[in-house]
Amino acid sequence: MAHDLANLLGDVGPIVFYLVVWGLVFAGTALFVGVFIPFITGDSLLFGAGILTGTHDDLSIWILAPGVGIAAVLGDQVGFWLGRRFGRPYLTKRNGRWVQGGIRRAERFYELFGWWSVVISRYIPWGRVFIPPIAGISGMKYWRFLTANIVGALSWGVLITVIGYFAAVNPAVRPIAYAVASVVIAISIVAGIRAWVLDRRTRRAVEADGEADAAVELDAKAATAES
Repeated sequence: MAHDLANLLGDVGPIVFYLVVWGLVFAGTALFVGVFIPFITGDSLLFGAGILTGTHDDLSIWILAPGVGIAAVLGDQVGFWLGRRFGRPYLTKRNGRWVQGGIRRAERFYELFGWWSVVISRYIPWGRVFIPPIAGISGMKYWRFLTANIVGALSWGVLITVIGYFAAVNPAVRPIAYAVASVVIAISIVAGIRAWVLDRRTRRAVEADGEADAAVELDAKAATAES
């Protein structure tokens, strides 16, 4: 990713470079691009852009990082309003078994964590795409969503970009930067696994309740037939 970004920078210059990075971050959630190419719109993009900024004097982390955070906030805002405007059919029409599976996981994740789901989802590839429209569909109050959106998107966008920057510019800080990046990635993985496990438990419980209800109904029908 860093190599590709370096080639891009050499071809287009700093201003277009900033715009491309910000545009990819925005499109990752606003246009559902992150569903299909999360590595181009997510953590690796930000980390690579941060590293590149640290190795090129014509780039500024003070421009790149805040812009990434703002692009992430705006992308989530679009997702939220699309969900509120078009409702559940907006997600239902998304084709693909994997996509629908991600939507179901995100719905369960939102039910479990509410406000925090919007914050945490920024660090989970499928979560950052699906949680904003689900929050809109679920009728989450806008100001609650906005505060969670700002906390999650700014912390994710600025943090990972700055970590990449320090990993490049300061050899003494580099091990710490990589350690922090590893922790962020680990948290993302753990949160995703936790949501998946809780979702499976819930589905099993629902299936068990359904089987129990079916058994009771059959017993009732058998008793009626005997009488």
